[in-house]
Amino acid sequence: MLKVLVIDESCGRAAAVCAGLVMAGHQVAAVLASARDLPEQVASIKPDIILIETDAPSRDTLEHLAAMERDAPRPVIVFARESDSEQIGAAIRAGVSAYVVDGLEPERLGPIIDVALARFEKHQALKTELVEATRKLSDRKRVEKAKGILMKSRGLDEDAAYSALRKLAMDRGKSMAAVAQDVIDMARLLL
Repeated sequence: MLKVLVIDESCGRAAAVCAGLVMAGHQVAAVLASARDLPEQVASIKPDIILIETDAPSRDTLEHLAAMERDAPRPVIVFARESDSEQIGAAIRAGVSAYVVDGLEPERLGPIIDVALARFEKHQALKTELVEATRKLSDRKRVEKAKGILMKSRGLDEDAAYSALRKLAMDRGKSMAAVAQDVIDMARLLL
């Protein structure tokens, strides 16, 4: 059972959405009339997923979603009446997991939520992979720079410089990247 935050400026539509969520086996965490203060509301309510029904998401809503995506990412489903490709692109960039045009049928909620969750999890996995790849590349650059410093200052070849860094890392119980950064910092002090 997922806790769903529903955002809809229409009370009548929100009631139908809530009924559909309950029929799909989910819990309605809260119903809001707008996405104003969305990051704070999400921090307070702690929903598993956010469902927004609107004619078209406003610029403010998209900005709130982007802030939430950065600080406390959650799967977001937008049900919109208008199908503007520029608006859809902006919503996806803001972190929307599913953008459904032409209204909401309560019986479709279950499968749409499943797709949004799967897409969100895939997106989060890709973000994690990107962060890890970026960190590894940065670490490698530091090691290469430190090797260059050792090669120049001590007259070592590349293998000997790498071995010296590795030995220093093992002796200090630090990672190669941390030792490489120490070498770079020391070189800056001495120059």
